[in-house]
Amino acid sequence: MNHPSLSEDTASVRATNDDAQISKMACVRLKYFQDDYIRHFVKRHLKRSPLINRGYYSRIAALRQLLRGFLQTPDIIGPRQVLSLGAGFDTIFFQLQANGCAPNLYVELDFPEVTSRKAAIVASEPNLQRCIPRSDDDVLDTEGGRIITKPYCLLPVDLRQPAAMEAALKLAKLQHDVPTYIIAECVLVYMRPAESNTVVRWLAEHLQQAAFVLYEQIKPHDAFGQQMMTNLQSRGCPLLGIYGTPDLQAHEQRFVQNGWHTACARDMNAIYNKHTDPEDRQRIERLEMLDEFEEWTLIQGHYCIVIATKDSQQRLHQIVDLPTFPESKVVRRPLLAA
Repeated sequence: MNHPSLSEDTASVRATNDDAQISKMACVRLKYFQDDYIRHFVKRHLKRSPLINRGYYSRIAALRQLLRGFLQTPDIIGPRQVLSLGAGFDTIFFQLQANGCAPNLYVELDFPEVTSRKAAIVASEPNLQRCIPRSDDDVLDTEGGRIITKPYCLLPVDLRQPAAMEAALKLAKLQHDVPTYIIAECVLVYMRPAESNTVVRWLAEHLQQAAFVLYEQIKPHDAFGQQMMTNLQSRGCPLLGIYGTPDLQAHEQRFVQNGWHTACARDMNAIYNKHTDPEDRQRIERLEMLDEFEEWTLIQGHYCIVIATKDSQQRLHQIVDLPTFPESKVVRRPLLAA
């Protein structure tokens, strides 16, 4: 999910959540990766091109790998928590819970229109409810779009309103002194730079030890970038923040200038070629024939992953230092199935 400025109609931006779920479902059906819960959130099954499928695979494989690094690093002792900004219909919590790998607290924030739909789906699906340990104090408010339990919270928030975000995180009992993993996929780029900077700075000021993982578009100035901007503008989803962070260096500077200790940005060509499991790449590259290699490289070059940390004790170095896999057998630690 994504967030524009207060003056913009958010309906078109919210609709990108549904598009993303349809694309993920297309990948699941072809076995690019496993997700036993996405079927509850997708009503339409549509085919996507091999180019789109491989792009979603590269994104999800990298983000799962980073989350695995946070949840499994031995350098952190004690509880851990995850905060998902603009979570949409993401199913990671349910996957982690089913695999016995969930953090102590998983918090999702999104627009009320999105969280009310998600809460209603959770309330109607026993398969999802079984993943949430319940107690008498829990809240399952489908109309208000709120789920409040000890391990999982879903709350309606407009991220452009810092006071509302702060109130929601207090309600979720997110602790400022517990190591926290923050994820935002194509979220801040739909906000104006001043608005997204406020979010980035607020989290740095209120969390003692955290990793912030961001997935976003970059490079708006070249021909492909301009076409990308035009396409999204025509859909009512302008990338309001991309000129504030047009390249990898600008992304890194945005975090460092707003209170984060370190920041590392890589485009998705580097992520896919150097930082994902080569055996799994070989597996998915056999699923569908892809002969649009020039377009594939062009698209991947216009997306990036940024990893920032606030970590004076340097316990999150495994998150920042993306592994470079050798072209040899990789020892995998199970967390989320590929």
